[in-house]
Amino acid sequence: MFSPHGPTLRELAVQALSSVEHGYDLLAPKFDDTPFRTSDAVLDAVERALDAMGPFDHGLDLCCGTGAGADVLRTVCRESVTGVDFSAGMLTVGRRRVRSDGRPRIAWVRGDARALPFGPVFDLVVSFGAFGHFLPGELPGLFAQVHSVLRPGGRFVFPIGAPSRPASPWYWALLGFDTAMRVRNALWRPPFVMYYRAFRFGDVRRELIRAGFTAEHQALPDFGRRPDGSPRCRLLVATRASGGAPTGVSRPPAG
Repeated sequence: MFSPHGPTLRELAVQALSSVEHGYDLLAPKFDDTPFRTSDAVLDAVERALDAMGPFDHGLDLCCGTGAGADVLRTVCRESVTGVDFSAGMLTVGRRRVRSDGRPRIAWVRGDARALPFGPVFDLVVSFGAFGHFLPGELPGLFAQVHSVLRPGGRFVFPIGAPSRPASPWYWALLGFDTAMRVRNALWRPPFVMYYRAFRFGDVRRELIRAGFTAEHQALPDFGRRPDGSPRCRLLVATRASGGAPTGVSRPPAG
């Protein structure tokens, strides 16, 4: 699962016994050589879908990590791209690896997704693979924060995969991982919140609507369909209702 350049088992164990923030600071230099990074297939499929919706002016990569989503935003945003993450180590890698010359301008901001340091300045917010770090009870606050930084008519877009079937080896692998994390968090502090099976499509859509979004979804055709005809991967598109001119901060932060 890991490339020869990825973390060792010992390094992963140290990360897993750390806080989420410190764990990702430790993992950052080797993160892109792990299976935790969103695959290029998902990134490319989302980029094509966004290209059909856009163009956009100002984009935010929520929980940006090392900037894989920022690379996507660079192709669909004309003015600016902002990456926000609470791991200084991940942001440092992102600054190094994502080209930042010319337009759109790029800024990297250290911050908590549950208390975003922006006004309603973005036309597009994306996120890739970060929601396992939020407990179900945190979704209302998280989605309210995203709603608050979008301009009227702005979109919050992210992929969400179909859950594995009980007959699938992946079902049992993910169940085992989540169980191990719950045992770890019951026995060790600080907690490391990372659960693969807690982010469910129906719950997510309901909480988006409660936060004031209209929520639509489309199949990402690159990933095909399951035997029952449902898509293996959906793109969820949540739109903030149009309204009057936003108040507060008038532009994203400079890089």
